[in-house]
Amino acid sequence: MDLIRIIAAILLPPLGVFLQVGFGKHFWLNILLTLLGYIPGIVHAVWIIAREPQHA
Repeated sequence: MDLIRIIAAILLPPLGVFLQVGFGKHFWLNILLTLLGYIPGIVHAVWIIAREPQHA
């Protein structure tokens, strides 16, 4: 499942974060980072997916 989240994070970074943590501070931060620059959004999304345990 992490592979799917990482692919989603590369294509649409907020989607990858949403799949990992849902609507929360990391999701909104990722939207802001993605709006400021696509690459920072991707880096943040992959970092969240790699570090955070999944919230169901």
